[in-house]
Amino acid sequence: MALLRAREGDPVAIENGEGASPVIIVCEHASNVIPESLGTLGLSPEALGSHIAWDPGALAVARFMGEALDATVIHQRFSRLVYDCNRPPESPGAMPETSEVYQVPGNVSLTHEARAARVEALYFPFHRSVEALVQERIANGPTPVLVTVHSFTPVYFGKPRAVEIGILHDADSRLADGMLAAATGNGNYAIRRNEPYGPEDGVTHTLKLHGLANGLLNVMIEVRNDLITNESSQRVVADYLTGLLGESLRLPSKQ
Repeated sequence: MALLRAREGDPVAIENGEGASPVIIVCEHASNVIPESLGTLGLSPEALGSHIAWDPGALAVARFMGEALDATVIHQRFSRLVYDCNRPPESPGAMPETSEVYQVPGNVSLTHEARAARVEALYFPFHRSVEALVQERIANGPTPVLVTVHSFTPVYFGKPRAVEIGILHDADSRLADGMLAAATGNGNYAIRRNEPYGPEDGVTHTLKLHGLANGLLNVMIEVRNDLITNESSQRVVADYLTGLLGESLRLPSKQ
Protein backbone atom coordinates (compact mmCIF):
# COMPACT_ATOMS: atom_id res chain seq x y z
CA MET A 1 0.00 0.00 0.00
CA ALA A 2 1.26 3.45 -0.90
CA LEU A 3 2.07 5.74 2.02
CA LEU A 4 0.25 8.70 0.45
CA ARG A 5 -3.08 8.54 -1.30
CA ALA A 6 -3.73 10.57 -4.41
CA ARG A 7 -6.23 12.86 -2.68
CA GLU A 8 -3.60 13.89 -0.15
CA GLY A 9 -1.60 15.70 -2.81
CA ASP A 10 2.13 16.17 -3.22
CA PRO A 11 4.42 16.01 -0.19
CA VAL A 12 6.18 19.21 -1.27
CA ALA A 13 4.73 22.68 -1.80
CA ILE A 14 6.53 25.43 -3.71
CA GLU A 15 5.16 28.96 -3.35
CA ASN A 16 6.16 31.97 -5.47
CA GLY A 17 8.34 29.74 -7.62
CA GLU A 18 9.20 32.66 -9.92
CA GLY A 19 10.25 34.96 -7.07
CA ALA A 20 12.90 37.47 -8.09
CA SER A 21 14.92 37.25 -4.87
CA PRO A 22 18.03 35.06 -4.74
CA VAL A 23 16.80 33.81 -1.36
CA ILE A 24 15.18 30.38 -1.25
CA ILE A 25 13.32 29.82 2.03
CA VAL A 26 12.96 26.20 3.14
CA CYS A 27 10.62 24.98 5.89
CA GLU A 28 11.11 21.29 6.56
CA HIS A 29 8.82 21.11 9.62
CA ALA A 30 5.91 23.17 8.32
CA SER A 31 3.07 20.71 8.95
CA ASN A 32 1.72 18.31 11.56
CA VAL A 33 -0.42 16.36 9.07
CA ILE A 34 -0.12 12.56 9.26
CA PRO A 35 -0.83 10.55 6.09
CA GLU A 36 -4.20 8.82 6.24
CA SER A 37 -2.56 5.41 5.91
CA LEU A 38 -0.76 5.90 9.24
CA GLY A 39 -3.71 7.10 11.31
CA THR A 40 -2.42 9.13 14.25
CA LEU A 41 0.82 7.15 14.81
CA GLY A 42 -0.80 6.23 18.12
CA LEU A 43 -0.58 9.81 19.43
CA SER A 44 -3.16 12.02 21.12
CA PRO A 45 -4.44 15.25 19.56
CA GLU A 46 -2.42 17.11 22.21
CA ALA A 47 0.81 15.44 21.11
CA LEU A 48 0.07 15.95 17.41
CA GLY A 49 -0.55 19.64 18.06
CA SER A 50 2.70 20.07 19.96
CA HIS A 51 6.21 20.89 18.79
CA ILE A 52 7.12 17.23 18.44
CA ALA A 53 4.98 16.95 15.30
CA TRP A 54 5.96 20.23 13.62
CA ASP A 55 7.45 23.69 14.14
CA PRO A 56 4.49 25.88 15.13
CA GLY A 57 4.54 29.28 13.46
CA ALA A 58 7.56 28.51 11.28
CA LEU A 59 5.70 28.34 7.96
CA ALA A 60 3.88 31.60 8.65
CA VAL A 61 7.19 33.35 9.38
CA ALA A 62 8.72 31.82 6.25
CA ARG A 63 5.78 33.01 4.15
CA PHE A 64 5.92 36.57 5.52
CA MET A 65 9.65 36.67 4.84
CA GLY A 66 9.04 35.36 1.34
CA GLU A 67 6.40 38.02 0.77
CA ALA A 68 8.73 40.81 1.89
CA LEU A 69 11.68 39.58 -0.19
CA ASP A 70 9.75 38.22 -3.21
CA ALA A 71 11.43 34.91 -2.40
CA THR A 72 10.43 31.35 -3.22
CA VAL A 73 9.24 29.29 -0.25
CA ILE A 74 9.40 25.49 -0.31
CA HIS A 75 7.96 23.35 2.46
CA GLN A 76 7.11 19.80 3.49
CA ARG A 77 3.37 19.08 3.76
CA PHE A 78 3.54 16.20 6.22
CA SER A 79 4.72 15.84 9.80
CA ARG A 80 8.32 15.52 10.86
CA LEU A 81 7.23 12.46 12.88
CA VAL A 82 6.52 10.55 9.68
CA TYR A 83 9.81 11.68 8.19
CA ASP A 84 11.99 14.55 9.38
CA CYS A 85 13.30 16.02 6.14
CA ASN A 86 16.16 17.72 7.99
CA ARG A 87 17.66 14.31 8.71
CA PRO A 88 19.27 11.76 6.36
CA PRO A 89 17.65 8.32 6.05
CA GLU A 90 20.27 6.66 8.24
CA SER A 91 19.61 9.01 11.18
CA PRO A 92 17.57 7.63 14.12
CA GLY A 93 15.89 11.05 14.25
CA ALA A 94 14.50 10.71 10.74
CA MET A 95 11.61 8.58 12.04
CA PRO A 96 11.91 8.97 15.82
CA GLU A 97 10.55 6.35 18.20
CA THR A 98 10.53 8.98 20.94
CA SER A 99 10.42 12.78 20.82
CA GLU A 100 11.13 14.64 24.06
CA VAL A 101 8.67 13.15 26.60
CA TYR A 102 6.49 11.36 24.04
CA GLN A 103 6.81 7.85 22.67
CA VAL A 104 5.65 7.58 19.06
CA PRO A 105 3.98 4.14 18.87
CA GLY A 106 3.61 4.23 15.09
CA ASN A 107 7.37 4.58 14.69
CA VAL A 108 8.41 1.76 17.02
CA SER A 109 10.17 -1.22 15.42
CA LEU A 110 9.55 -0.12 11.84
CA THR A 111 10.51 -2.71 9.25
CA HIS A 112 13.09 -1.95 6.60
CA GLU A 113 10.27 -1.83 4.05
CA ALA A 114 8.24 0.65 6.10
CA ARG A 115 11.22 2.95 6.55
CA ALA A 116 12.06 2.74 2.85
CA ALA A 117 8.48 3.65 1.94
CA ARG A 118 8.70 6.85 3.98
CA VAL A 119 12.05 7.76 2.47
CA GLU A 120 10.67 7.28 -1.03
CA ALA A 121 7.40 9.10 -0.36
CA LEU A 122 8.69 12.09 1.63
CA TYR A 123 12.46 12.53 1.87
CA PHE A 124 13.46 12.02 -1.75
CA PRO A 125 10.68 14.17 -3.29
CA PHE A 126 11.41 17.00 -0.88
CA HIS A 127 15.14 17.17 -1.42
CA ARG A 128 14.89 16.55 -5.14
CA SER A 129 12.57 19.56 -5.33
CA VAL A 130 14.95 21.74 -3.33
CA GLU A 131 17.92 20.60 -5.42
CA ALA A 132 16.10 21.20 -8.70
CA LEU A 133 15.22 24.73 -7.62
CA VAL A 134 18.79 25.40 -6.46
CA GLN A 135 20.30 24.07 -9.69
CA GLU A 136 17.88 26.06 -11.85
CA ARG A 137 18.88 29.25 -10.04
CA ILE A 138 22.57 28.42 -10.29
CA ALA A 139 22.18 27.91 -14.03
CA ASN A 140 19.95 30.89 -14.77
CA GLY A 141 20.51 33.27 -11.87
CA PRO A 142 20.36 34.84 -9.49
CA THR A 143 22.83 32.74 -7.50
CA PRO A 144 20.68 31.32 -4.71
CA VAL A 145 20.97 31.94 -1.00
CA LEU A 146 19.57 29.14 1.19
CA VAL A 147 17.62 30.05 4.34
CA THR A 148 15.82 27.43 6.43
CA VAL A 149 13.21 28.50 9.00
CA HIS A 150 12.33 26.59 12.17
CA SER A 151 10.78 27.14 15.58
CA PHE A 152 11.58 25.59 18.95
CA THR A 153 9.78 25.05 22.23
CA PRO A 154 10.51 27.46 25.11
CA VAL A 155 10.71 24.60 27.61
CA TYR A 156 12.54 21.38 26.73
CA PHE A 157 12.65 18.42 29.13
CA GLY A 158 11.42 20.83 31.81
CA LYS A 159 14.25 23.31 31.28
CA PRO A 160 13.38 26.87 30.15
CA ARG A 161 15.31 28.29 27.22
CA ALA A 162 16.46 31.91 27.42
CA VAL A 163 17.48 32.19 23.78
CA GLU A 164 14.74 33.67 21.58
CA ILE A 165 16.25 33.49 18.10
CA GLY A 166 19.04 31.16 17.03
CA ILE A 167 21.20 31.83 13.99
CA LEU A 168 22.67 28.47 13.04
CA HIS A 169 25.35 27.41 10.61
CA ASP A 170 27.63 24.51 9.76
CA ALA A 171 31.11 24.91 8.28
CA ASP A 172 30.15 28.02 6.29
CA SER A 173 29.33 30.83 8.72
CA ARG A 174 29.37 33.75 6.27
CA LEU A 175 25.66 34.52 6.27
CA ALA A 176 25.24 33.72 9.95
CA ASP A 177 28.14 36.07 10.74
CA GLY A 178 26.48 38.83 8.74
CA MET A 179 23.11 38.39 10.42
CA LEU A 180 24.64 38.29 13.90
CA ALA A 181 26.64 41.43 13.14
CA ALA A 182 23.46 43.14 11.91
CA ALA A 183 21.74 42.17 15.16
CA THR A 184 24.52 43.60 17.35
CA GLY A 185 23.24 46.38 19.56
CA ASN A 186 19.62 45.55 18.78
CA GLY A 187 17.99 44.55 22.05
CA ASN A 188 14.70 43.32 20.57
CA TYR A 189 15.52 39.64 21.00
CA ALA A 190 17.99 37.38 22.78
CA ILE A 191 19.91 36.11 19.75
CA ARG A 192 22.58 33.41 19.90
CA ARG A 193 24.84 31.57 17.50
CA ASN A 194 24.13 27.84 17.13
CA GLU A 195 21.52 27.77 19.90
CA PRO A 196 19.39 26.02 21.03
CA TYR A 197 20.91 23.52 18.59
CA GLY A 198 24.09 23.32 16.57
CA PRO A 199 25.79 21.15 13.94
CA GLU A 200 26.70 18.61 16.62
CA ASP A 201 22.95 17.93 17.04
CA GLY A 202 22.57 16.89 13.42
CA VAL A 203 20.29 19.79 12.51
CA THR A 204 22.23 21.12 9.49
CA HIS A 205 21.43 18.36 7.00
CA THR A 206 19.58 20.62 4.56
CA LEU A 207 22.28 23.28 4.78
CA LYS A 208 25.00 20.73 4.03
CA LEU A 209 23.08 18.98 1.26
CA HIS A 210 22.10 22.07 -0.71
CA GLY A 211 24.13 24.98 0.66
CA LEU A 212 27.60 23.73 1.47
CA ALA A 213 27.63 21.21 -1.37
CA ASN A 214 27.00 24.01 -3.87
CA GLY A 215 29.16 26.68 -2.22
CA LEU A 216 26.10 28.85 -1.47
CA LEU A 217 25.51 31.31 1.34
CA ASN A 218 23.26 29.51 3.81
CA VAL A 219 21.79 29.85 7.28
CA MET A 220 19.27 28.14 9.55
CA ILE A 221 16.97 30.30 11.66
CA GLU A 222 15.33 29.04 14.87
CA VAL A 223 12.60 31.13 16.53
CA ARG A 224 11.20 30.33 19.98
CA ASN A 225 7.61 29.42 19.25
CA ASP A 226 6.02 31.44 22.05
CA LEU A 227 7.12 34.54 20.11
CA ILE A 228 5.14 33.59 16.99
CA THR A 229 1.75 32.40 18.22
CA ASN A 230 -0.41 34.69 16.05
CA GLU A 231 -0.29 36.58 12.77
CA SER A 232 0.74 39.86 14.35
CA SER A 233 3.71 38.39 16.21
CA GLN A 234 4.68 36.27 13.21
CA ARG A 235 4.83 39.38 11.04
CA VAL A 236 6.93 41.24 13.62
CA VAL A 237 9.50 38.45 13.80
CA ALA A 238 9.47 37.96 10.02
CA ASP A 239 10.06 41.67 9.46
CA TYR A 240 12.95 41.62 11.92
CA LEU A 241 14.57 38.59 10.28
CA THR A 242 14.00 40.04 6.81
CA GLY A 243 15.83 43.15 7.97
CA LEU A 244 18.80 41.11 9.21
CA LEU A 245 18.93 39.20 5.94
CA GLY A 246 18.57 42.34 3.86
CA GLU A 247 21.38 44.08 5.74
CA SER A 248 23.62 41.03 5.43
CA LEU A 249 22.95 40.57 1.71
CA ARG A 250 22.16 44.20 0.78
CA LEU A 251 18.82 43.06 -0.61
CA PRO A 252 15.89 45.39 -1.25
CA SER A 253 12.58 44.63 0.47
CA LYS A 254 9.16 45.06 -1.07
CA GLN A 255 7.99 46.69 2.17
